[in-house]
Amino acid sequence: MNEDRIYSLIAIANKAGFVVCGEFKCLEKIREGRGKLIVVAQDSGKNCKKKFTNKSEYYKLDYIEFGSKENLGKIIGKDAKSVVVISDEGLKNEILRLI
Repeated sequence: MNEDRIYSLIAIANKAGFVVCGEFKCLEKIREGRGKLIVVAQDSGKNCKKKFTNKSEYYKLDYIEFGSKENLGKIIGKDAKSVVVISDEGLKNEILRLI
């Protein structure tokens, strides 16, 4: 797994406007049907992981646990974030290919 490359792809998706971060906004994007990939930090809490695992199964979305909260937040220019949702199919496929 090429961590730096994945972080770069998340940063590109963010600059292009295809990333939503924070639990509430991510849940909103998922419910709207516009989310493609759920990325949850490996050091997130059990409840957060369970909530988004369930959402990924219900809405048939791809789900990965990757990186740390601090690194996810840093790469998108924010404080530590437990979860981000990517809404671009091409970037989703490239990230999954690298995992």
